[in-house]
Amino acid sequence: MTDILMPKATAVWLVDNTSLTFEQIADFCGLHPLEVRGIADGDVARDIRGVDPITGGQLDRAELDKAQENDAYRMKAIVSRHAELLKSHKPAPKYTPVSRRQDRPDAIMWFVKNHPEVTDAQIAKLLGTTKSTIDSVRNRTHWNSPQIKPVDPVTLGLVGQLALDELVSKAAEKKNRDDAKKGGAALQPVEAEPAEPEFVPEERERRTAEPTAASVFGTGD
Repeated sequence: MTDILMPKATAVWLVDNTSLTFEQIADFCGLHPLEVRGIADGDVARDIRGVDPITGGQLDRAELDKAQENDAYRMKAIVSRHAELLKSHKPAPKYTPVSRRQDRPDAIMWFVKNHPEVTDAQIAKLLGTTKSTIDSVRNRTHWNSPQIKPVDPVTLGLVGQLALDELVSKAAEKKNRDDAKKGGAALQPVEAEPAEPEFVPEERERRTAEPTAASVFGTGD
């Protein structure tokens, strides 16, 4: 079923202007059948003005006719361009289980100690925490400061290794760019150590003449 705009107002119009069953209207509008019955009885949506889904471009007349002829038929809504625009495409906030929330200060301390180039905003997004919590851990004003110790967030199961590596890499690259703009020394790649010369054994002295039996075995004198 496609979400429609103003479902209760649409249900009011369908109750007043069609012979659809409560179940058909409920299915189309995304409501409970009892809620539709309440609309018909005047107990629900009493002050809501009905909205025609046909003129609103959310229902085809042929679909309505099919549904009125067959109680088992369920109407299919027309995909509304306006409804798509109104839908929120913002990702849901990161949720951390309660059992692991107590581990976040340890992960924050790990970033503070080992990767100061990672910004507070990046830490907050990765761990699902707040900047105020990060500040309290960094400044040792957190209520549990004596027990906080730096622990790798991957070990704590808060993030994956790939996500952590990507974040640290991006933060390091940004720091290098910022340092270069300020004229400071950027992190230099480690130079490769010079390779040792390959050992080549000295060539043996070549004999100037072919060996003879006398020179090899000696004479019988």
